[in-house]
Amino acid sequence: MEQFDTIILGAGAAGLFCAKFATEKGASVLVVDHAKRPADKVRISGGGRCNFTNLYAEAQNYLSANPHFMKSALARYTQWDFIDLLARHSITWHEKNPEKGLGQLFCDGKSAAIIDMLLSEARSAEIRLSTEVGDIRHDGHQFIVTLNGTPVQCRNLVVATGGKSIPKMGATGLGYQIADQFGLTVLDTRPGLVPLTFAPHELDWIAPLSGTALEARVTANGTSFDEALLFTHRGLSGPSVLQVSNYWREGDAITVDLLPGQDAFEALKSERSQNGRRQMQTALATLFPAKLATALAEKFQLKGNLADHSDKALRALADQLHGLTLKPTGSEGYRTAEVTLGGVDTDGLSSKTMEAKSVPGLYFIGEVVDVTGWLGGYNFQWAWASAAAAGRAIAAQS
Repeated sequence: MEQFDTIILGAGAAGLFCAKFATEKGASVLVVDHAKRPADKVRISGGGRCNFTNLYAEAQNYLSANPHFMKSALARYTQWDFIDLLARHSITWHEKNPEKGLGQLFCDGKSAAIIDMLLSEARSAEIRLSTEVGDIRHDGHQFIVTLNGTPVQCRNLVVATGGKSIPKMGATGLGYQIADQFGLTVLDTRPGLVPLTFAPHELDWIAPLSGTALEARVTANGTSFDEALLFTHRGLSGPSVLQVSNYWREGDAITVDLLPGQDAFEALKSERSQNGRRQMQTALATLFPAKLATALAEKFQLKGNLADHSDKALRALADQLHGLTLKPTGSEGYRTAEVTLGGVDTDGLSSKTMEAKSVPGLYFIGEVVDVTGWLGGYNFQWAWASAAAAGRAIAAQS
């Protein structure tokens, strides 16, 4: 029977990066994946340029049942460490829209450069693709993993299989099944960083705006994001909506400020003093894209011209523009979700090594763990940091 020091399930961002560290002291490492190519989610991320980390990645940018769990790993492998690694591979990068201060870093070239770097760094490991994982068991001394029908032994087993998001790319719940098999708690999972959908009565005015975008502040359960909002034929998308989808729960409403940082009342009042004869729809078009101005005029049943509206009426309209309340009926689901919320309960893992407390030699890293970052490179940074934590711990055994 074949024997390895470590088998890593998953040849994505976390799995490949873990192999880099786990092999540093000469240990034998096998990385397996059922996909035909490694790191496909890296390949498509950031529109093909890979939003590989964020300048501001800290624990406060992540969701977890334990908001402190990720602090250790993030502190011991930081965004600056990854940036230094890129420099060693001569990969150039840029910050997207630095004037917005969002800290999102992208490759100047294609994301394939990141994949090539990961494969280069993991070159001491054996990588087997198109490999199905079957039965997994522990005989009291080591793990026995069935790969394409053949049992293989290992001392350490690292689960880096990701979550359920984007099933067409091969995402499955395998990691959760393994955790459950070995007695670890798996918290409820749901799609994250995902567009929100609406009932027909809301879509009557939203759907015709499909493709219209603007800067907005979107709030769900007390958490707000100021980024672009995009109307779709099924509801709302864009960075601000994807961000709050992590905080939204079915049955909740969201609030949309269509003019963040502006005073809609003062803007309308000023316009009235200068162009009182303007129709309300035309007045709104000075603040919004024309299609949205028309839709809002119809939605709020605005009649007449600006001069016909008192300060009280304009203030009421301004309140609606700054606090439009909408109630999604659902989301686009795992089909388009960028991440999976929930997962392996961090209470059962060491925050320093990512090893299961109750099963020595069993590690969980990346998206399969109940740690989910904001949009903008945070989830890749968690992949790098959690992989480094596990890989270093494994290497220390050699």
